[in-house]
Amino acid sequence: MLSKLITSALRALPALALMGGLSATTAHAQTADGYWQGVQKAGVLRCGAAVAPPYVMRDPATGEYSGFFADLCKEFADVLKVKPQFVDTTWDNIVAGLQAGKWDLSLALNRTPARAMAVQFSIPAMEYQISLAYNKNNPKIPATAASVADLDKAGVTIAVMSGTAQDKAISAAVKNATIMRLPGNDETRLALTSKRADILVDASDTNQLLTQANPDWAVALNPKPALAKQGVSFGLPHNMSASDVEVVNIFLEEKVATGHVDELIHKAVDEVLKGAK
Repeated sequence: MLSKLITSALRALPALALMGGLSATTAHAQTADGYWQGVQKAGVLRCGAAVAPPYVMRDPATGEYSGFFADLCKEFADVLKVKPQFVDTTWDNIVAGLQAGKWDLSLALNRTPARAMAVQFSIPAMEYQISLAYNKNNPKIPATAASVADLDKAGVTIAVMSGTAQDKAISAAVKNATIMRLPGNDETRLALTSKRADILVDASDTNQLLTQANPDWAVALNPKPALAKQGVSFGLPHNMSASDVEVVNIFLEEKVATGHVDELIHKAVDEVLKGAK
């Protein structure tokens, strides 16, 4: 009888040891520091940066980064009380580098379902969408225009870069206007400024460069319903906890709500325009 009791006790030991190990692991997980505490210990916030004005710009002479997403990275580093460190990358690698842990966040990522399977996103700092730029003095453009349908009239010519997402979107929405497909941004802008085209279809941030450079005549309409719309956010590691994601979200909520992000965008656009002169 005694030997049976000893044998049963010995058999129970691995299970008890396993339970003890699980308890220890659980306790460790519950008391472990969060992701941003680890960044604070390292003293550096690593920001994966692919150049895309006005989001992210890099001075080839000094290596200094600017642009409104670069500014947001610097400001978030200030919140964490660490130094920002920009890691140069390309758009082909900006997601893979984040997955590999080469940096802590990726700058200026459009939120897409495909990317969301690989990384997490913060709330958007801004909305990317396709906008319609035109001359506000053009009599063909109604002052009350709010949608593509309001502009889709016979005799209206719409310039767009051939083969782009903008081309695909406007082609699906237009039935009466004439679409002028051109090879690049320079050609589409020239078509509008020379009045060969009445409307320029492009990304909203690109059209903002045009309207900010020509405030006396150029305006841009973000049509409703939208032709296309995606949030532009920080990319975050896929395994980051919800509480750590919330840290970034709270930071961005205030920056967006107070208009600070808009100020940074205008500053970045001015920098692009100054460099183009």
